[in-house]
Amino acid sequence: MVQNIRLHPSWLDPLRGEFDQPYMADLREFLRAERASGARVFPPPAEWFAALDQTPLDRVRVVILGQDPYHGEGQAHGLCFSVRPGVRVPPSLQNIYKELESDLGIPRASHGHLARWAEQGVLLLNTTLTVRSGSPTSHAGRGWERFTDAVIRLVSDRAGPSVFLLWGSHAQKKAALVDAARHCVLRSVHPSPLSAHGGFFGCRHFSQANAFLDRHGRGAIDWALPA
Repeated sequence: MVQNIRLHPSWLDPLRGEFDQPYMADLREFLRAERASGARVFPPPAEWFAALDQTPLDRVRVVILGQDPYHGEGQAHGLCFSVRPGVRVPPSLQNIYKELESDLGIPRASHGHLARWAEQGVLLLNTTLTVRSGSPTSHAGRGWERFTDAVIRLVSDRAGPSVFLLWGSHAQKKAALVDAARHCVLRSVHPSPLSAHGGFFGCRHFSQANAFLDRHGRGAIDWALPA
């Protein structure tokens, strides 16, 4: 698997041992069987590790944790909450944009492509990196969580002071992996339409993240997205 994945060397070297673990062999076999059965698996294999390929470890300043990829055709491309240009902005991301506008006055983007955030050091990481078409959480509990736990520990141990945005109970379970003495951990309900009114709107996480980064000399994120 190591030979075939697209993964920035800053991640590949410290994570190399994970690919030799029995759980990863089991995960590879599960994914092979899924695809052999004719099931559509999202995103495509070349994009399974896109978050780690586009945001090197030494550039991480913010971590946004999602649960698993979008399960609709043409949506997932390896960055949590993001879709490619031309794909309709999903409801949770629409709510993220609403909070961003309320918090920092940044107008809502007309697209859902978050690559500009990733380029600035925002690690857009799902805790499960694949999903079966039309079946949310279908690949949960198959091994991805152990791998992404290792990713979170790496950020906690090696990255400069960073901000972890933990939206929803699933993401908040990962707080125990983060050294809160070094990093800023911000929690709220998930931005889904089912929960956003219960505390996501008004959380002001974007301004709080930038204030923390500025205090620690790491520079604020420009959350505005290009047209």
